Amino acid sequence: MTPTTFDPERPAPVWTAPLGMIEGAADVGVLVFTGYGLNCEDETSAGFEMLGARTSVRHFSDVIDDPAALDGVRIVVFGGGFSFGDHIASGRVFANRVKARLGDRLARFVDDGGLVLGICNGFQTIVKLGLVPGLNRRVGDPLALQQATVVHNDRLGYRNEWVRLTIDPRSPCVFTQGATDALLEVPSRHGEGKVLLAPEFEAQVLAGGLVPVRYADASGSPTQRWPDNPNGSPGGIAGLCDPTGRIFGLMPHPEAYLYPENHPNWIAQRDHGHLPTHGAGLGILAGGVRAALSPTAS
Repeated sequence: MTPTTFDPERPAPVWTAPLGMIEGAADVGVLVFTGYGLNCEDETSAGFEMLGARTSVRHFSDVIDDPAALDGVRIVVFGGGFSFGDHIASGRVFANRVKARLGDRLARFVDDGGLVLGICNGFQTIVKLGLVPGLNRRVGDPLALQQATVVHNDRLGYRNEWVRLTIDPRSPCVFTQGATDALLEVPSRHGEGKVLLAPEFEAQVLAGGLVPVRYADASGSPTQRWPDNPNGSPGGIAGLCDPTGRIFGLMPHPEAYLYPENHPNWIAQRDHGHLPTHGAGLGILAGGVRAALSPTAS
């Protein structure tokens, strides 16, 4: 297996705002789903708590039976794992269950200004739910029809490796706001991560900047080549957002890089004086919290 290599001598200040506790974040309620094979709820919850947000980890079956489950929630997170064992297709069964049991409430949550984050299996799920790219949906409509999909990697099999992401400053995605032109380095681990857009929506997605993150090579250029791109997504697509920027999903795992010591080269970074205070993946979560606090998020 060919690893992706990183340069410990290159500092990578990915976010313009410092990471850590955010003033007012205690007013931001975050709901993280668990159950049915999801397994990244602890680190996801921990990341939001590091920022000061109020986080609740709840089994999906409990949420659908509780009419008040979304009360006071500003961010809903579909986290990583293997929901329903990825039977049929990754995220498909869970997406069907969400649409049938929570679809209308989730649509109203989005219409009321709520934010949604999908990570890895969560991204696969929200793609199949139609939440991203979510084109041409109007307030009051049901969830949009599916307009993209996530399929098996070009090199079949599960790939667990760190990757580089380049962030598009033109994107409306609120989770990536405040990023510099540095590369975001985060873990990626999946067997089904190749993003394909429905041909009739591709031009609209690209023109709208709805691809906030792309896999990048060492020079920072988006790439389709393995191993820098672990799945072969065309154009290096690593995630998608909706036109409002408040719904975002990506295949790599920002919640797995909360601490500087998570990075595979942290000792070399320390020795070169480039060890960050927090793991750069925390910036994705911070973008969501700051957006939830914004007066424009109603």
